[in-house]
Amino acid sequence: MTLKRVLCPERVRQIPIHFSWLDHRLVRERHIERCDPPAAALYLFLVTVADAQGLSYYSDAALGRCLSLTPARLSQARSDLMRIGLIAYQRPLYQVLALDCPPRSDVCELGADEISVRIGQLRAALGQTP
Repeated sequence: MTLKRVLCPERVRQIPIHFSWLDHRLVRERHIERCDPPAAALYLFLVTVADAQGLSYYSDAALGRCLSLTPARLSQARSDLMRIGLIAYQRPLYQVLALDCPPRSDVCELGADEISVRIGQLRAALGQTP
C-alpha cells in the first residue's frame, strides 16, 4: 500500500473564494475515458469558469483562442460532450451537467430509414407480411 505524503508543502491547495471542482465520478464512472483530449480540455475549461449552476457563456472565438482549437474541432468537442451527457449547449450558453443521470449515449437515435429497416426485420422474424 502506497503511503500518501505531501510532496510540496508550500504549494498545498487551498479552496479559493471562487471555487470550482471536478467530480471524482468523472474517473470512477469512466466518463473521462469517453472524451478525446480536445473534449476533455473543453470540459475542464467549462467546469473551471462555470457558476454554481454550471453555466457559462464563452464565445466560440474565445474558447478557440483559450484552447487552441479550430472552429471545426471546437464544434466536434462540444458535440462529443453533449452526446455523452456531460454538457448542454444552447448558443451562447453552456451548462455543465450533473453526473447523477446515466450518460445519454446509451440511447440509440435512429433515422427514419433505419427504423423502417428494423421494423421490416422484426416483421420478417415474426412471420408477418408488411
